Amino acid sequence: MARKFLYFFAFLIVLVIAALIAMRIWSTELTKFAFVPRVAFEQQKPLAEKVYDDPAMWIARPGKGPTDPAQWIPSGWKQGAAPQSRAAVFFIHPTSYLAREHWNGPLDDHDSRQRADLLVKAMASPFNRSVDLWAPRYRQATIGTFLTDGPAAQEAVALAYGDIDKAFDYFLSSTPKDTPIILAGHSQGALQLMHLLKDRVAGTPLAKRVIAAYVIGWPVSTVHDLPFMGLPACATPTQAGCVMSWESFAEPADPSMVIEAYGRWPGLDGKPRAGTPILCTNPLTGSVGGSADAAANHGTLVPNSELTDGTIEPGKVPARCAPDGMLLIGDPPDLGSFVLPGNNYHLYDIPLFWVNLREDAARREAAWWQTH
Repeated sequence: MARKFLYFFAFLIVLVIAALIAMRIWSTELTKFAFVPRVAFEQQKPLAEKVYDDPAMWIARPGKGPTDPAQWIPSGWKQGAAPQSRAAVFFIHPTSYLAREHWNGPLDDHDSRQRADLLVKAMASPFNRSVDLWAPRYRQATIGTFLTDGPAAQEAVALAYGDIDKAFDYFLSSTPKDTPIILAGHSQGALQLMHLLKDRVAGTPLAKRVIAAYVIGWPVSTVHDLPFMGLPACATPTQAGCVMSWESFAEPADPSMVIEAYGRWPGLDGKPRAGTPILCTNPLTGSVGGSADAAANHGTLVPNSELTDGTIEPGKVPARCAPDGMLLIGDPPDLGSFVLPGNNYHLYDIPLFWVNLREDAARREAAWWQTH
């Protein structure tokens, strides 16, 4: 009996080792299998014309009060002397719909809504010097969309963009025409923001109102994307009317999945992006490329295990732009269990530099007012 147990235990060990080897060798294939929908793309009607009149269609918006996750401040952190912002902020949250039953997440999906609230809390809060901060709900493309190049993926992103475009209309109609604006998005939200910049900002009077566009967590081609967004890359920390973008990796870094997706998705000009330079603006220097040690990091947001709160820890993480366009942050910092394969700190792109991003927006707003 004891010998049978030992054989069974040895068999389990072999199974675990085999599974780990399989995950290491075929991690991309297994990820695709787990998240890419097996159903056909569902054509859906555009949202009703005035749907964003409804406060329930906004995760964050002025007047929402204490339930607004974007107005959260980490416990024990002092805001300092930075003045309250006079800008309006439009923030597009990253993917929170992880299921594969649909290509686009239903607006009433409970789990997706809860995740979206947490993501807005962590990622939009650096911009809450402004009380005029808006973050819409939208029929986002599911996470598996970004692991395939089929036509359904493009259709899912286009459907989500239709909602964002409609929300942006309401945001503009609710904002005085002489008010400057900050645009920000992460991951899928950054992709949607790129298209919004191309379609609604580039070559229009609205471009002059943009303090900065924070296109974070989605690679931007300096050849096929940036020239069509209507704003240049941020070259100095006090420049207004420019674009910031980065993707964070600890070392040793393996950005192969990001590089693969970068090549798979066409640029804003419709042409393949593979092999073209990726924009890397360093959030610690406020400029393109370069490096800064951890002393330049004025505060990383470190969440607690329940994701209900967090603390600000200065001097924790350095940053340098690598030749491939990725932002390297040195040894893996302990921020939680949501680090992706390859030491990809995608979900921490903004929390890593929470205070610096807050300061960056304040500097660029001050620069904007000096010329207006």
